[in-house]
Amino acid sequence: MKILLIGATGFIGPHVAGELLARGDEITVYSRGISKRPLPESVRQITGTRDELPGHAGEFRKFSPDVVVDFILSSGRQAQLLMDTFRGVAGRVVALSSGDVYRACGILHGLEGGPLQPVPLREEAELRTSSNVYRPEALDQLRTLFTWLDQEYDKIPVEREIMGDTQLPGTVLRLPMVYGPGDYLHRLFPYLKRMEDRRPSILMQEDFAAWRAPRGYVENVAAAIALATVDDRANGQIYNVAEPESLSEAEWVSRIARATNWNGEIIPIAKDAIPAHLRLPHNCAQHWVYDTTKIREQLGFVEPVNSDAALEKTIAWERANPPVFPPSQFDYAAEDAALAALTDKR
Repeated sequence: MKILLIGATGFIGPHVAGELLARGDEITVYSRGISKRPLPESVRQITGTRDELPGHAGEFRKFSPDVVVDFILSSGRQAQLLMDTFRGVAGRVVALSSGDVYRACGILHGLEGGPLQPVPLREEAELRTSSNVYRPEALDQLRTLFTWLDQEYDKIPVEREIMGDTQLPGTVLRLPMVYGPGDYLHRLFPYLKRMEDRRPSILMQEDFAAWRAPRGYVENVAAAIALATVDDRANGQIYNVAEPESLSEAEWVSRIARATNWNGEIIPIAKDAIPAHLRLPHNCAQHWVYDTTKIREQLGFVEPVNSDAALEKTIAWERANPPVFPPSQFDYAAEDAALAALTDKR
């Protein structure tokens, strides 16, 4: 197959390219050309920005991709431009979306009211009614890491454009919180650093400790994307992608602890008693758990990397590539004081 990957030079994309090349597919990547991550020599590259897509229509038509996979769609405007560019050129479009389209995520972030949504969330679960899932300050922070994010970020209109086109078939993959080597958000690091610093305990906001969320190791997520790209049964389908078991945050930290031989204690603390730098504003009573039965049964997806190996690789990368976090995020004096106060109450 001939496959065009848009924005595939970041965290997930190179793994997808590797999966497809191993199958013998012909790959072209369209990107801004600023990533330092090398692609295999057999991958052809076209350089351009999102808004310059129409200007490369001749090159795209010459390549005539069977499938276009877009890694970086973040608004309805961008999705409409994509479909306008490839209508009559490509056979199908695969768009990477997010579970933040679900109404459960709006409730979690305190942007929607009403009763809690039942979990696990199937693909037909209720979607958000609010137009934004992240507060402006949170989105601004994300855009410092993901510079391609549109200021009007919202995956719901993205999905609407991709799945609503009558001439160009689409597939949507709703991704989880992805971890692994290369994770720009360094999701493991705050816990790993405390373990490496031999902290005797890790404090967690009580409701957050019990909160369950979808996770996926980068190579496994890439395998799911590649599978949906090459399997025609994915035509016109939306799939949740995540590990089969959604661990609570405390269970997740316990797994990291076992992998690092950290023998400290995970201690839940009430929201009004936990130090300010560990306090979360979310409604953690709303769990964010996916049902991934559909992609497993329809396409036969199975994770190629087991959970122990995935965590081992991630920890090794985090140790070798520590990020620069504000010292205030590791205010151990405040954590010790909160723990002392809790001990006094007991």
